[in-house]
Amino acid sequence: MEEELKCPVCGSLFKEPVLLPCSHNVCLPCARNITVQTPEGDAPVPSRASGSSDYDYLDMDKMSLYSETDSGYGSYTPCQLKSPNGVRVFPALVPHPHRHCSLTCPLCHRSVSLDERGLRGFPRNRLLEAIVSRYQQNRAASINTTTTTSSSSSGAIKCQLCDRNPVDATVMCEQCDVYYCSSCQQRCHPSRGPLAKHRLLPPQSQAAAAAGAEGAGGPGPPATARKPATCLDHEAENFSMYCCSCRAPVCMKCLEEGKHAKHEVKTLPMMWKQHKCQLSQALNGISDKAKDAKEFLVLLKNLLQQIQENGVEFEACLVAQCDSLIEALTRQKAKLLTKVTKEKEYKLKVVRDQITHCTMKLRQTTGMMEFCLEVLKENDPSGFLQISDALIKRVASSQDQWVKGALEPKVGPDFDLTVSTDSLLQTILQLDFCQGKVAPLLQLEKCCSRNNSATLAWRVTAPCTSPIEGYILELDDGNGGQYREVYVGKETVCTVDGLHFNSSYNARVKAYNAIGVGPYSKTVVLKTSDVAWFTFDPSSAHRDIVLTNENQTVSCNSYDDRVVLGTAAFSKGVHYWEVSIDRYDNHPDPAFGVARINTVKDMMLGKDDKAWAMYVDNNRSWFMHNNSHTNRAEGGISKGANVGVLLDLVKRTLTFFINKQQHGPTAFDNLDGVFVPAISLNRNVQVHVCVLQASYRQKSFFC
Repeated sequence: MEEELKCPVCGSLFKEPVLLPCSHNVCLPCARNITVQTPEGDAPVPSRASGSSDYDYLDMDKMSLYSETDSGYGSYTPCQLKSPNGVRVFPALVPHPHRHCSLTCPLCHRSVSLDERGLRGFPRNRLLEAIVSRYQQNRAASINTTTTTSSSSSGAIKCQLCDRNPVDATVMCEQCDVYYCSSCQQRCHPSRGPLAKHRLLPPQSQAAAAAGAEGAGGPGPPATARKPATCLDHEAENFSMYCCSCRAPVCMKCLEEGKHAKHEVKTLPMMWKQHKCQLSQALNGISDKAKDAKEFLVLLKNLLQQIQENGVEFEACLVAQCDSLIEALTRQKAKLLTKVTKEKEYKLKVVRDQITHCTMKLRQTTGMMEFCLEVLKENDPSGFLQISDALIKRVASSQDQWVKGALEPKVGPDFDLTVSTDSLLQTILQLDFCQGKVAPLLQLEKCCSRNNSATLAWRVTAPCTSPIEGYILELDDGNGGQYREVYVGKETVCTVDGLHFNSSYNARVKAYNAIGVGPYSKTVVLKTSDVAWFTFDPSSAHRDIVLTNENQTVSCNSYDDRVVLGTAAFSKGVHYWEVSIDRYDNHPDPAFGVARINTVKDMMLGKDDKAWAMYVDNNRSWFMHNNSHTNRAEGGISKGANVGVLLDLVKRTLTFFINKQQHGPTAFDNLDGVFVPAISLNRNVQVHVCVLQASYRQKSFFC
């Protein structure tokens, strides 16, 4: 948490922090040092202040001028300096009566002009100041407890760097948090170079702070309550309301003067509770990620041991194989061992780098969490609301960095190296690792099923000297039977349609190249939906089709018939669905049925050879396929009617219903292949899907 409590300019703990409009904080003395004065109508012209600064100037020809008026900030010219912690800052200037002042944030480099109040126009971040004070007291108490146990009977604080017989400390470095005697300070912490900017304090001041904290009841916030925050414009008025438009607390006089007349204003306690709730919810999410990161670190450390053990085991097997091939194998043994060692070192390096990276991100996340928890302990609404928006955004953005795949090992513990000992003697000199035979890894987080379709994704984790030419994806029959190839190609994502409903499919994939076919991946099991369901598909619909009600209601903008398909495809089983007529004007002829995915979309359903349909008006109906009209039947539809479609792929038939009654004979038979629900209609009709059901027993349809 200490990084959250240090000023970005001086690198020390905040002293009298002020809150900039960009939600970042700086010490009030540092704010004076980085204030820039500009002549009226001119660009900022930096000059050395009367009080010399510790920062070094860069070349003046590196300055540039640009505006950030869109963000609400003025323009500035960055004359870049470096603070002790590496953040770019800007120098102090000589006051001038005909110049206006501006200040540039050292973190986001946004500039804001100062009004006649100067730096007093920035609100004091009392919440941050209280947390810094509490942190200093806790740290001083901890250091005092540690040094007291090793001090002499006189109670003096001892130097922490003396090898033997430590002498009394004379100074304490605020940045290093270490006590030094005079000789150790001159030897280990000279006042020159980067250490010249560190602040050395007498050790008694820290001890006194700790004693004061203990006398007040131990480490923690002071016993006396802080004075309520007052308005910057009306110093006698306390904050009582919160302006949602300005995102700042306001007093009643500000409201009476009409400064926030058209703004949304809420009570301060209500916004305080609301923002506390938002920050707590964001912290819950990042806390789960931090927990996963800790478990991931344990996994990586175990992975190191497994790689070491597997590496030793693999080397032993390789030595045994090489020794059995007498002279020829002896000449190649050293080369093969070198390659195994390189493979092991590569894996170890990748895991160590991943541990370092994950540890760093976890430390940053933990520090921010501790700071946020300290903020949540505060009972000052205005102080909390000053920084709550920025903290909520920081926590949310920090949570986004733990994306899927971030907590997954980049390498596995196994060594994907294969040596064949069945080769003839003349091929021994060409013996090498077959690194091209790698097993793909099915990515479980990307494998999913929807209706009777399954999507599988895979990747190769181990490096391969011979490039992979393609992959072979295999699925069983959904009953634990034999595997069959469903895809061969270079893609690493494949969607398989037309599977059985309510079935579990085993899937596996293998890679191949010029060396041969590699081993299979681990098997993944995907279960299709128990019951079919679909909506209308906007991606394949004609452009005149209008879909609403989460793609369950369809209408049309054209007087011509247009086709829209469902999102499910059927190849097995018995399926029934109903469509309800919401609007029916001027006696049009909507058509209902099934089609192939590539049916024509700009004419009535059934006019081509890729659709099977019944078109119906208010008096009669016909069946149509490939523009052939058959089986005229009396009886039509009206507003509120239901049209049912029964697709029986066991009997390979298609039957239609109107208001639960079969309409006409069996419409089509000898159907085979993959079918998609389909409708064609014009602007005089609007329908929606109201019943979806799939079963292997027809008697369950009208239960």
